[in-house]
Amino acid sequence: MQKAPGVKVRLSGINGNVFNVIGVVSRALTKAGFEELAKEYRDTCFKAKSYDEVLQYTMSIVDVS
Repeated sequence: MQKAPGVKVRLSGINGNVFNVIGVVSRALTKAGFEELAKEYRDTCFKAKSYDEVLQYTMSIVDVS
């Protein structure tokens, strides 16, 4: 697991549905040039056992506000 330097994602105020969160973060990673990390992020999130696990993983990959 690597952190995407400089990738900031604003999650406050968006639809908090887990699939929406995954989509927002995945698009931000792809837009920043981290296509492979975006795929790894999606794969890991879809294997997660809880919403909290997805959020924790998200915060370890990107800067969240």
